[in-house]
Amino acid sequence: MARVLIVDDASFMRMTIKKMIEPEGYTVAGEAGNGVEAVQKYMELQPDVVMLDITMPEMNGVDALKRMKEYDPNAKVIICSAMGQQAMVAQAIQNGAKDFIVKPFEKDRLIAALKRVLG
Repeated sequence: MARVLIVDDASFMRMTIKKMIEPEGYTVAGEAGNGVEAVQKYMELQPDVVMLDITMPEMNGVDALKRMKEYDPNAKVIICSAMGQQAMVAQAIQNGAKDFIVKPFEKDRLIAALKRVLG
């Protein structure tokens, strides 16, 4: 099954996503707490898909997405954002994000996004 890199500066959010996707057969390849770490982990782990938060310390999700796409133009990234971040979500989509989900999200929406992005 697909390997997922979970990126969020809130550890409880990473744990929540992990608990939602593992019972559905997805493997958590790794976790990162900021954009810089996310890019490093992406290069190191080569996950099938990335769940990427927008607002994080050190490097935001949009900049991390740009770096991942420079490294791997085929990177599959799903942006996770809070309400009120439409401008950054639009920027992320323009920079190659495949989908986005708004926090707090339902498990069904998360799994549907993963299935759609992974084809």
